Amino acid sequence: MTDQRPMSAEPARVFPAFTARRSRGATGQTWWGRAWTNALEDSALSEEPMRRGRACANAGRVGPITVGPGRISATVHDADGTPYETVVRVEPFTDAQWDRFLDQVAAKAGYLAALVERDMPRDLVSAAEDADVVLLPGIGDLDPECDCPDWELPCTHAAALSYQAAWLLDADPFVLLLIRGLGERVFLDRLRERDTITRVRAPAAEATGSGATGSGTTGSGLPGSGVTAREAYRPADPLPADPPPVPDPVAPARIAPPPGIPAGALESLVAEAARRARELLAEQYSGRPVGGPGHG
Repeated sequence: MTDQRPMSAEPARVFPAFTARRSRGATGQTWWGRAWTNALEDSALSEEPMRRGRACANAGRVGPITVGPGRISATVHDADGTPYETVVRVEPFTDAQWDRFLDQVAAKAGYLAALVERDMPRDLVSAAEDADVVLLPGIGDLDPECDCPDWELPCTHAAALSYQAAWLLDADPFVLLLIRGLGERVFLDRLRERDTITRVRAPAAEATGSGATGSGTTGSGLPGSGVTAREAYRPADPLPADPPPVPDPVAPARIAPPPGIPAGALESLVAEAARRARELLAEQYSGRPVGGPGHG
């Protein structure tokens, strides 16, 4: 069976235009943002449109950027204000590729935590490549289009758009996942669906002795991911009933006094100890703090 493209279209996101900035370079600041701009620059036939593109991006002449599966687009203006409609296309993942990528994310709990914290783990990208899923673009993977008369490939406007796209990737790696075909919400929903299927299948696998991975782990590699936390920590036997309340008042103990201690003094100490113990028990089972005179 060959890979199939996703059947449903993911909604695009529109990002506000960047204002002019002079305090930073146009290339990406994160390692994955730099990988994006490296793919752009390594594919360029000439350095000159790259230089003009960086200047255009830093000057804030790129309009709001629309990001959707397989493409980014924006209106880019020349220095004289002439607008051009510019698109950069990237091949989206097939459903089979997404399944393999989700397998890699689910294999290690830290991967999802990093993505949610807007970080892209290098070893996740490497693991995905081992599964034949190349997340970051390489030479020739960015396909620019523009209605300007320039002959360069990419032109100044496509370069400017691509540089600013790297800024979006710096801030949120889920933008890259959206370009590849899945937005953050759908991506997380599909991970939850996989976890639900794992938990439903786990009891049947245990009953038949199949699918065991040992050491309390499931096929996803996450400890205990086959059961919910409530099930895992549920007591094996029901708790015993609460003890009956202590009768009140309690008759003082009658103790033969040791030599040299008056009988009345010893009985008072025993009665006070019994009273305080009764109050502590009442506090424990009722949840109400003990108050009043004489409480220490």
